[in-house]
Amino acid sequence: MSEKQMTRQELYDEIKKTSKDTFILKEMKRLGFWDSSKPKVAQELIEKKVTLQKELNGLSKKIRNPESVIKEIHKQRMADALLRREETKVKRENKEKEALEQRFQKKESEIGFIGKSFISELNKKESNQELLLINNLFLIKNAKYLANKMGISLKELRFLTFTQKLSTHTDYVRFKMAKKTGGFREISAPKPKLKRLQYWILDNVLNKVEVSDQTHGFVKERSIVSNALPHVGKSVVINCDLQNFFPTLSYPRVKGLFQSLGYSAEVATIFALLTTEAEQKEVVLDGEKLYLYTGKRYLPQGSPASPMITNLICRKLDKRMQGIATTLGFTYTRYADDMTFSSNEYNNINKILYWVKGITQDEGFILHPDKTRIMKKGSCQEVTGVVVNEKASVNKKELKKFRALLYQIEQSGLEGKSWHGKSENLIAVIWGYANFIKMVDAQKGVKYMFQVNAIIEKYPLEKKEEVATTPSFVNNILNMFRK
Repeated sequence: MSEKQMTRQELYDEIKKTSKDTFILKEMKRLGFWDSSKPKVAQELIEKKVTLQKELNGLSKKIRNPESVIKEIHKQRMADALLRREETKVKRENKEKEALEQRFQKKESEIGFIGKSFISELNKKESNQELLLINNLFLIKNAKYLANKMGISLKELRFLTFTQKLSTHTDYVRFKMAKKTGGFREISAPKPKLKRLQYWILDNVLNKVEVSDQTHGFVKERSIVSNALPHVGKSVVINCDLQNFFPTLSYPRVKGLFQSLGYSAEVATIFALLTTEAEQKEVVLDGEKLYLYTGKRYLPQGSPASPMITNLICRKLDKRMQGIATTLGFTYTRYADDMTFSSNEYNNINKILYWVKGITQDEGFILHPDKTRIMKKGSCQEVTGVVVNEKASVNKKELKKFRALLYQIEQSGLEGKSWHGKSENLIAVIWGYANFIKMVDAQKGVKYMFQVNAIIEKYPLEKKEEVATTPSFVNNILNMFRK
């Protein structure tokens, strides 16, 4: 059965749907006149021509209506702009979330901002593990690790190290302590929270490091007596004093000490901030007391960590002093800021004094111009309060005065009595001096300790607990009698 023949109109409509060439190609294939085994270039050209013709027809329609074209372009542009805006918003929000998360993580793991002057140092986290091992110290990875070791939060550590220009509080209680030779010694006692961290640094860091053989101050099993014994029976004893000893040891020197032990700049900075005092001036603003930071930090006299820090900083000083002392035939010891040299010869006195002055300045200290004493045989030779002429003994005049004071207290009580100008907590002071006598001369010391204990029992208003026997307390009392 033959296929139905298309009418003229149907033929026209079919050609209109595609193109004349496409219709002819289709009919040639249907009627079998197109050889499919031959190259298809002609077919592809026809199909490409059809596609281009369709695009051209579409453009022709748009050209006939330009306003709709412009409107469509604007619409597309607006759609693209809104899409880009939304994408930008999402990116910004994601970036802000990421930054917020990073800040949170940083706050939880790093000490953060504790003062403009310390920002750069806190980013240096590399420690020298070889030095730490040499100094018997353990690695402290970062501020968070340190806070955990200390038993506090990172927030507390941040608070105790934060240094601001104007503050409503101070971390130290300042007072003056009378010296044996007159004048006063400035004491800055840390408040409990800071003091506990300073003890932690002392126990876990400073006490692990070896000090020089020549230093005797605040070292276990050494004392003002062990400092004096090497100078017993010498022909000449020379005592020199370092002026403004603690203030001379500034924040950079303390930080440098901790770095020299192997700690990173970050950890050394934190340790130095915890163990140094910010110099502050009291100001009153609108009736409120404020503390103005002057920009200086130094080692406070009154911190439990300060004496050992001085000992470690002075290791090079001790080494150089020992070297020149050995060369010139002298014996050398140091107790805090007291340097003592002794010899059985007189001929090198000027030489040793010349070298002592030069080395002291070279090591960043100041030799007190009025406190260099040259004590020869025939005069009373004293080293840190201990007489060393023939044997270690207590000054006879001092002993006589002390004996008289104890007798007066036994007879008429504590009121109106004092020892070296100190009347406050007199029981503690006389207990300390009796302990000093016992250290120097055990036989005499037992007698005076017995007397002091009897006085303590006789006057119960003076709480026995106030007569503390901790090493720091004993050292503070003994230091009253070494100068």
